[in-house]
Amino acid sequence: MRTLSTRTWNPLNFFNDTFESFFTPYYEKFDFMKTDITERDEAFLLEVELPGFDKKDITVEYQDKYLNIKAERQVINAENEKVIRKERSVSCARNYYVGDIDETALKAKYENGILTVTIPKAQSKKNEKLGIDIE
Repeated sequence: MRTLSTRTWNPLNFFNDTFESFFTPYYEKFDFMKTDITERDEAFLLEVELPGFDKKDITVEYQDKYLNIKAERQVINAENEKVIRKERSVSCARNYYVGDIDETALKAKYENGILTVTIPKAQSKKNEKLGIDIE
Protein backbone atom coordinates (compact mmCIF):
# COMPACT_ATOMS: atom_id res chain seq x y z
CA MET A 1 0.00 0.00 0.00
CA ARG A 2 1.39 3.38 -0.95
CA THR A 3 1.38 6.16 1.59
CA LEU A 4 1.55 9.88 1.14
CA SER A 5 4.82 11.48 2.04
CA THR A 6 5.67 15.00 3.11
CA ARG A 7 8.88 15.25 1.11
CA THR A 8 9.77 18.47 -0.64
CA TRP A 9 9.88 18.70 -4.41
CA ASN A 10 13.17 17.66 -5.93
CA PRO A 11 13.76 17.41 -9.70
CA LEU A 12 15.56 14.09 -9.22
CA ASN A 13 12.41 12.61 -7.69
CA PHE A 14 10.76 12.99 -11.09
CA PHE A 15 12.76 10.04 -12.40
CA ASN A 16 12.01 7.90 -9.34
CA ASP A 17 8.30 8.73 -9.51
CA THR A 18 8.16 8.07 -13.26
CA PHE A 19 10.01 4.76 -12.92
CA GLU A 20 7.75 3.72 -10.04
CA SER A 21 4.53 4.62 -11.85
CA PHE A 22 5.69 2.85 -15.02
CA PHE A 23 6.30 -0.46 -13.22
CA THR A 24 3.50 -0.22 -10.65
CA PRO A 25 1.09 -2.48 -12.54
CA TYR A 26 3.82 -5.12 -12.85
CA TYR A 27 4.91 -5.36 -9.25
CA GLU A 28 1.49 -4.77 -7.69
CA LYS A 29 0.40 -8.15 -9.05
CA PHE A 30 2.77 -9.84 -6.62
CA ASP A 31 1.18 -8.16 -3.61
CA PHE A 32 -1.59 -10.78 -3.62
CA MET A 33 -1.75 -14.11 -1.87
CA LYS A 34 0.74 -13.52 0.90
CA THR A 35 1.12 -16.87 2.61
CA ASP A 36 2.23 -18.20 5.98
CA ILE A 37 3.15 -21.90 6.05
CA THR A 38 3.34 -23.72 9.36
CA GLU A 39 4.48 -27.30 9.91
CA ARG A 40 2.81 -29.38 12.57
CA ASP A 41 3.38 -33.01 13.52
CA GLU A 42 0.53 -34.35 11.40
CA ALA A 43 0.00 -31.63 8.77
CA PHE A 44 1.11 -28.44 7.07
CA LEU A 45 -1.05 -25.35 7.49
CA LEU A 46 -1.24 -22.70 4.74
CA GLU A 47 -2.80 -19.36 5.58
CA VAL A 48 -3.31 -17.31 2.42
CA GLU A 49 -4.46 -13.68 2.41
CA LEU A 50 -7.32 -13.14 -0.05
CA PRO A 51 -9.07 -10.00 1.16
CA GLY A 52 -12.16 -8.86 -0.69
CA PHE A 53 -12.95 -12.22 -2.29
CA ASP A 54 -16.07 -14.30 -1.68
CA LYS A 55 -15.74 -18.01 -1.02
CA LYS A 56 -17.34 -18.72 -4.42
CA ASP A 57 -14.51 -16.79 -6.14
CA ILE A 58 -11.79 -19.14 -4.84
CA THR A 59 -10.70 -22.48 -6.30
CA VAL A 60 -8.36 -24.91 -4.52
CA GLU A 61 -7.08 -27.98 -6.40
CA TYR A 62 -4.44 -30.64 -5.80
CA GLN A 63 -2.76 -32.19 -8.84
CA ASP A 64 0.65 -33.78 -9.47
CA LYS A 65 2.03 -32.90 -6.02
CA TYR A 66 1.03 -29.23 -6.36
CA LEU A 67 -1.65 -27.32 -4.51
CA ASN A 68 -3.14 -24.74 -6.90
CA ILE A 69 -5.07 -21.77 -5.53
CA LYS A 70 -6.87 -19.35 -7.81
CA ALA A 71 -9.07 -16.39 -6.92
CA GLU A 72 -10.98 -14.37 -9.48
CA ARG A 73 -13.42 -11.50 -8.98
CA GLN A 74 -15.19 -9.63 -11.76
CA VAL A 75 -17.00 -6.37 -11.10
CA ILE A 76 -19.54 -5.66 -13.82
CA ASN A 77 -20.50 -2.07 -14.45
CA ALA A 78 -23.71 -0.87 -16.03
CA GLU A 79 -23.64 -0.53 -19.81
CA ASN A 80 -24.08 3.25 -19.77
CA GLU A 81 -21.15 3.84 -17.38
CA LYS A 82 -17.82 5.00 -18.70
CA VAL A 83 -15.05 3.22 -16.80
CA ILE A 84 -11.94 5.35 -16.37
CA ARG A 85 -9.91 2.89 -14.31
CA LYS A 86 -10.90 -0.60 -13.19
CA GLU A 87 -9.01 -2.06 -10.24
CA ARG A 88 -11.61 -4.16 -8.44
CA SER A 89 -11.83 -6.84 -11.14
CA VAL A 90 -8.87 -8.97 -10.29
CA SER A 91 -7.56 -12.48 -10.65
CA CYS A 92 -4.59 -14.11 -9.02
CA ALA A 93 -3.19 -17.62 -8.77
CA ARG A 94 -0.39 -19.35 -6.96
CA ASN A 95 0.96 -22.90 -6.95
CA TYR A 96 2.59 -24.56 -3.95
CA TYR A 97 4.68 -27.71 -4.21
CA VAL A 98 3.51 -29.97 -1.38
CA GLY A 99 4.96 -33.33 -2.43
CA ASP A 100 3.46 -36.59 -1.22
CA ILE A 101 0.52 -35.92 1.07
CA ASP A 102 -2.67 -37.60 2.18
CA GLU A 103 -4.77 -36.03 -0.57
CA THR A 104 -8.01 -37.60 0.68
CA ALA A 105 -7.89 -35.53 3.87
CA LEU A 106 -7.22 -32.04 2.43
CA LYS A 107 -9.35 -29.36 4.10
CA ALA A 108 -9.90 -25.69 3.29
CA LYS A 109 -11.70 -22.95 5.18
CA TYR A 110 -12.23 -19.30 4.21
CA GLU A 111 -12.98 -16.75 6.89
CA ASN A 112 -12.37 -13.00 7.23
CA GLY A 113 -10.23 -12.81 4.08
CA ILE A 114 -7.92 -15.68 5.08
CA LEU A 115 -7.95 -19.03 3.28
CA THR A 116 -6.68 -21.75 5.60
CA VAL A 117 -5.68 -25.03 3.94
CA THR A 118 -4.78 -28.03 6.08
CA ILE A 119 -2.49 -30.45 4.21
CA PRO A 120 -2.11 -33.77 6.03
CA LYS A 121 1.29 -35.37 5.70
CA ALA A 122 1.55 -38.77 4.04
CA GLN A 123 1.78 -41.61 6.50
CA SER A 124 5.40 -42.37 7.20
CA LYS A 125 6.52 -45.83 6.13
CA LYS A 126 9.94 -45.59 7.73
CA ASN A 127 9.10 -47.92 10.63
CA GLU A 128 7.58 -50.67 8.47
CA LYS A 129 9.69 -53.73 7.83
CA LEU A 130 9.71 -55.02 4.31
CA GLY A 131 10.57 -58.66 3.77
CA ILE A 132 12.71 -59.35 0.72
CA ASP A 133 12.71 -62.73 -0.98
CA ILE A 134 16.15 -64.23 -1.58
CA GLU A 135 16.63 -65.95 -4.91
